[in-house]
Amino acid sequence: MSNTNTTDQTPGRTPGPWDAKPEATLARETAPAAEAPVEKDQSLVWAMLSTALMGGFLWWITGSAIVAGAVLIGLFVHEAGHALAMNKLGMGPARIYIIPFLGGLAKARREPKSEWDGVLVSLAGPAFGLLAMIPFVGVWMVLGQGEWLMGAFFIAMLNLVNLVPAPPLDGSKALGPVLTRVHPRLEQIVLLVIGVTVVWWGLTTGRFILAAFLALSVFSHLKRGVWRAAWGTLSWPEAANSLALYLLTLAACAAAAVGALMPMTAGDPSGAVQLGLNYLGFGR
Repeated sequence: MSNTNTTDQTPGRTPGPWDAKPEATLARETAPAAEAPVEKDQSLVWAMLSTALMGGFLWWITGSAIVAGAVLIGLFVHEAGHALAMNKLGMGPARIYIIPFLGGLAKARREPKSEWDGVLVSLAGPAFGLLAMIPFVGVWMVLGQGEWLMGAFFIAMLNLVNLVPAPPLDGSKALGPVLTRVHPRLEQIVLLVIGVTVVWWGLTTGRFILAAFLALSVFSHLKRGVWRAAWGTLSWPEAANSLALYLLTLAACAAAAVGALMPMTAGDPSGAVQLGLNYLGFGR
């Protein structure tokens, strides 16, 4: 059901009791748009508690304080990339939240001015997030301890997994508008198929919390009628640029993950790829 004005404006017709009064229509059209209420920022106590819970959860599932710390730092840097892009594009001041057991969230105070701005914001997180690998690779070069290198690998994987085009991950927000430019239904079909596939992967590899989170998101997207927001679709040049940026960011994250594992495979790229697939549950 669409929200449209159904008042008959046929010339010469006598207005009926159901028609809006002219002065009421004029007042509604000239009245300034109401500003969205500003949400309260996350309290310091809850921010510290949620970060501690997330850190403890990562330590529990990885068995390493170094790797857990790397993922937590990588999470902050990833969300900082989103927040910086939001502020630069006039959507700020953005805020960063840590969501225990799930990850993080950068939230803007305003919608993007265009689909192109939305694509840039979605890709800024994974691209900027790779910078968090630098100190961990540096410490590994000094100490030679494999845990630091594994920390760098998991940071790369954090950003790589976020580029999967499944709602609500960053990949769906970057690739979705490109698919919509081809056909409005193509985005819905592709993202839902990939979303269901990722949920199946999570269930079969024991990543039950991630699978449950993605399943809820896919279900909520199934209930939506219109996916694209009111700011419109990409132009064809913007769609081409968005696809190129998405593939470039995807390649950079994949290369960073493989590069972090290559010292463990005596510099063998194929061995590093296979080791990475093993961590994802696709090993032979």
